[in-house]
Amino acid sequence: MRTRTRVVASLAAAGVVALAGCGTDVDDITVGAGKGWPATHHDGSNASSSPVPGADSMSLSWSRPVGGPIAQPLTIGAEGQMFVTTSTGNCAIFSFQMLTGRKRFCNPLGPSTIEAPTVLDGVSNVYVGDDGAVNSFNYLGQPRWRTPVAGVPVAIQFTGDGNVLTVTQSGQVDVLSRQTGGRVVSTVQLLGEPDFLKYPGLTRPASGDGLDDCHTGGPRCAVANTTAVDPSTGRFFVTVWEPGKQAAALRALRYADGAVRQEWNAEVLTGGSATSPALSADGDTVYIGDNSKRLIALNATDGATRWTQPLPWAPQGGISVKGDLLIPAGDNGYLTALRDTGDKAEIVWERKDLALRGTAAQTSGDIGYTVAAIGAGLSLITFDTTTGNTIDSDPLPSATGTTTGTSVGPEGEVVVATRLGEIFAFTPDA
Repeated sequence: MRTRTRVVASLAAAGVVALAGCGTDVDDITVGAGKGWPATHHDGSNASSSPVPGADSMSLSWSRPVGGPIAQPLTIGAEGQMFVTTSTGNCAIFSFQMLTGRKRFCNPLGPSTIEAPTVLDGVSNVYVGDDGAVNSFNYLGQPRWRTPVAGVPVAIQFTGDGNVLTVTQSGQVDVLSRQTGGRVVSTVQLLGEPDFLKYPGLTRPASGDGLDDCHTGGPRCAVANTTAVDPSTGRFFVTVWEPGKQAAALRALRYADGAVRQEWNAEVLTGGSATSPALSADGDTVYIGDNSKRLIALNATDGATRWTQPLPWAPQGGISVKGDLLIPAGDNGYLTALRDTGDKAEIVWERKDLALRGTAAQTSGDIGYTVAAIGAGLSLITFDTTTGNTIDSDPLPSATGTTTGTSVGPEGEVVVATRLGEIFAFTPDA
């Protein structure tokens, strides 16, 4: 089955021509960090922290179901427009307005869109994958372009020069023009090119092949996590589990000089990757969690391990990083913070009474937000990131299960979505 997956490369990498819409050679649209939550974990560093000042008191503004399950965190544009993927039969990507939760648009896409994250540019053009393609829509939901790829893009970010970087679960890496969807450099296959002479009967697997293993970083999902990008160096970090390997690896690749090349490979993720990689603010350190219940810090330049820190649970999803403070997620764990001291990690505080049901987001002013299980339900917890003390607690009415992430809006709004498919938007109290 894994050998069959490799055939995807040649079929899409052969350069199937992008279906380009109207474009221009002039590009003055901003991308990257800033107000809003334009990527799965805020920006290319995957640090799940926002420069927006946090509020010490929040109130529920509105909630609404989307009609289907949700697997990825919501993204939020600079003006507050929200985007989320799901699977409803009729709609696969939704957009909502922050003020009221009113739907702006919903568009049909392939059934695997639910597993595809979204990323937004400065005018809320949205970029999202589905079964065998990368798509772009404007803020009204009108299609801009669609480019075929092999598999389902489970990682999508912006490069330092404003192009779209995508990686599918089968290991295909593409850099696409944000204006037209055209390939900027040759496609790279993280699992290598298929050998048709040795395996003449190879057939193309389904686009969603192995996606079920992506939830846990299992071996049938070659790439299970969102890519972290350092725009200043062109270096980006991808988790890869090659067929036959005993452990998954963190790889550093670099997009520069008209090509994507691998810089190093660190096979350190025992049991597979559990989190997306996250970068320190200076880009010198990359943090990652594995399924053997460890946080690992590596030198971003050469992949050397700086330290490993065991946890009582396997971290999941993302790691919130602000300065030297790390807050891991994981639905089997509790809210805790660690400090990177350079050669080791030390526990700063623990809140064993707060069972995590989502990821943490840090904001300026030493304010953090996460969802925790309180009684039989879920609550948004506002906490002091220096001490872990609860500042505010707001229930998610009738919510159960767990959430996909914690997103912070341009005016300090906090938005979370349950995996069962309901969105909750909180606004700061005056």
